[in-house]
Amino acid sequence: MMQDWNGYRTSLLARVGDFAKQSPDVMRGLATLDSAATKSGHLEPKVHELISLAVAITTRCDGCIAVHTKNAVDAGASLEEISEALGVAIAMNAGAALTYSARAIETYQQLPKK
Repeated sequence: MMQDWNGYRTSLLARVGDFAKQSPDVMRGLATLDSAATKSGHLEPKVHELISLAVAITTRCDGCIAVHTKNAVDAGASLEEISEALGVAIAMNAGAALTYSARAIETYQQLPKK
């Protein structure tokens, strides 16, 4: 086992609660952003959680992975759906690396020639 994700998530949420006591305005702001993203209701909660999970993978956020995997399952996502979302994240991250590699090549090409 790489990590006890259930224990990690529980501990993380407790520490987030500690932070919330110190910075309630920040937490209210985050809650406002979170609720604004789902307010239209055009996407079902499962889709939101699968998107959140894919973003968590590309941003390398273990806490987000722990929380959004559970939320996706709670919203009805299957292992197959989660795996497909992870595949999209992998493809996008590789695509992002390719895009930023092109920027590095262009930077090199724009350097003054010696």
